[in-house]
Amino acid sequence: MKRTIGLLILFCLLMPVSSVSAGQDTDATSAAEVPLKMQIVVSRFQGEKKISTIPYTLTVVSAARSETTRLRMGVDVPVPQTVIGEGNTAKASYIYRSVGTNIDCTARPVSGGVFRITLAVSDTSVFMPDADKRAVDPASRVPGVPAFRTFTSNFNLLLKDGQVAQHTAATDPVSGEVLRIDVTLSVIK
Repeated sequence: MKRTIGLLILFCLLMPVSSVSAGQDTDATSAAEVPLKMQIVVSRFQGEKKISTIPYTLTVVSAARSETTRLRMGVDVPVPQTVIGEGNTAKASYIYRSVGTNIDCTARPVSGGVFRITLAVSDTSVFMPDADKRAVDPASRVPGVPAFRTFTSNFNLLLKDGQVAQHTAATDPVSGEVLRIDVTLSVIK
């Protein structure tokens, strides 16, 4: 009898805990995998003038335990360097440096059609300060020598279907250009 009462008390104590955790699991899994189209636009501005706009489109699956979608777009650029050879003769050589854009995106359902979007954006580009008179830092102007700009941002957004959000607006300290990232989410039906 004591054993039965002890089991009944133990059952009553554990029941609310298991029903709460089961309810949480149901909420997390009730939003089944949802395919999303993410458009990430990287734009550069000089003052109010738009210099470039580069759009990237990714398909991401939103799920409670979502996988990361990765995009790598770039090119290896030759950079000249001088090598001293035999007899102290200078010889031209090249090393290669990667430039381009890397995007990592994960989406998870929150509630009410809202998705938590986690993005990591990295953008590297070649900049020729001597050819670009907009360079605000005169020390950056070395004739014929490229400079490499790097921008990296990791961020989270809460978005609904069709919603657009501007995440970043950052100013390049050498050129004065403003880099802006806009994100649009669309549910694929």
